[in-house]
Amino acid sequence: MHRLINRYILREIAVPFCMILFVLTFVLLMGKILQVMDLMINKGVAFADIARLMLFLMPSFLVFTIPISLLIAILIGLGRLSGDNEWTILKMSGVSLYQLSLPVACAALAAFLMTLATTLFLVPYGNLASKALLFDMGKQKASIGIREKVFIDDFQGILLYAERIPVHGNFLEGVLISDSRISREPSTIIARRAYLISNPDTMVITLRLEDGSLHTVDAGLNHYRKMDFRFYDVRLDFASTLSGEKKIATKSSTEMNLSELTAKLRNSGLKEEALRELAIELNKKMTVPVSCLVFALIGMPLGIRAHRSVRSRGFTIGLFLVLVYYLLRLSGEALVETGRLSPVIGTWTPNWIFAAAGILLFSLSAREISFRQLFRGTSADPTPGATTADGASQKGMKSS
Repeated sequence: MHRLINRYILREIAVPFCMILFVLTFVLLMGKILQVMDLMINKGVAFADIARLMLFLMPSFLVFTIPISLLIAILIGLGRLSGDNEWTILKMSGVSLYQLSLPVACAALAAFLMTLATTLFLVPYGNLASKALLFDMGKQKASIGIREKVFIDDFQGILLYAERIPVHGNFLEGVLISDSRISREPSTIIARRAYLISNPDTMVITLRLEDGSLHTVDAGLNHYRKMDFRFYDVRLDFASTLSGEKKIATKSSTEMNLSELTAKLRNSGLKEEALRELAIELNKKMTVPVSCLVFALIGMPLGIRAHRSVRSRGFTIGLFLVLVYYLLRLSGEALVETGRLSPVIGTWTPNWIFAAAGILLFSLSAREISFRQLFRGTSADPTPGATTADGASQKGMKSS
C-alpha cells in the first residue's frame, strides 16, 4: 500500500514538474532566440549552428529552472491532495507527514542530482563550447561581428569601418581603421581589402589588410608619416566581442569545473577581486543543487494546507519564495564581491534561512500546530481522528 501511495504522490509531483520545467526553460530560451535569429536570417549562419548554440546555452538555464520547477510542482501536487481532502483520508488511514515526505524526498534527491551534474559538468562545458562556437562563427562569417557602412568600436583601441561586405562574408572591402592603442602615435589605416584569419588556440582573429597605407601623426602634430603596404596584420580580440565578455587568457570562472576552480584559488598571485569571484563561483556549484533539497523541505508544509485555488496558490507562493531566495542570494553575492562578507556566509545564507524556516514549518505541520496556536502556547486536539484540517469532523464528535 505504501508503495502505491508513494508512486501516486511522485506522479502528482512529476507531471507539473516536467510541464513547469519546459515552460520556464522555453521562456528563458526565447530571450536568446530573438537575439540569435538575426544571425540566421540576416547573416547567413546555418540553422545547425544556431541549434548547437541553443543546446550549449541550455545548462545555464536548467540550473535555475530545475529548483524553481521542483518547488512549484511540490506546492501544486501536495496542494491538490489537500484541496481534494485526499490528504485527510491518508491521515485517517494512518499515513503521517513523515511517511508522505519519502516520495517528496526522492523527487528532491533526483532534482538535486540533476542540478549537481548540470552545475559541475554541463554548465562549464556549455559555456566553453558556446564561446568556441561563436568564435567559429566569427571565423566563417565576418559580417557576424562587423557590419558594412557602420563604425565598429567594440575592439579595444580600434575603430573599424568597412564600405562593403559580400554576401558570403569571406572578406571586407574599403576598410578604414583608426588605431589608438599606441596613445603617443595614433594611426589611420586604409586598405582595399581585408581578410579574417583565425587562431583557435589563442582565440584571437587577425585582420589581414591588403593593398593599403598606414598614416601616423605624432602627439604634437609636428610629424606625419605614411607607409604603403602590400599586406598588414591587425590583431583583433574577436572572441571577447562576440561573447560580450572581457578577454581572458585562460578560462573564465563560469567555464571552469570544480577541480580547476580549486586549483585556481590556490594561486597566491591573483588579485583579491579575482579570488572573491572564484570563491563565489565555487560555492555556487554546491549552493544551487542544495537549494533543491531546501525548496522541498519548505514546500511540503506549505503544500499540504488546504485551499480551493490549488494551482494559482502554488504558483503564487512558489514565485514569492523564489523571489525572496534569489534576492537574498544576489544580496549576499554583492556583499561578497565588495569584501564585506566571506564567500561561505554570503552564498550559503539563503539556504540556511530557508532550511531553518522549512524545519520549523515541517515540525509544526507534523504536530498539526498553527502559528496562532504556537504563539498562544496551545496545541491541537490530540484526540485520535480529530484533525485541524477537518474541522467538520471535530464538531460532529463534540455534538455527539
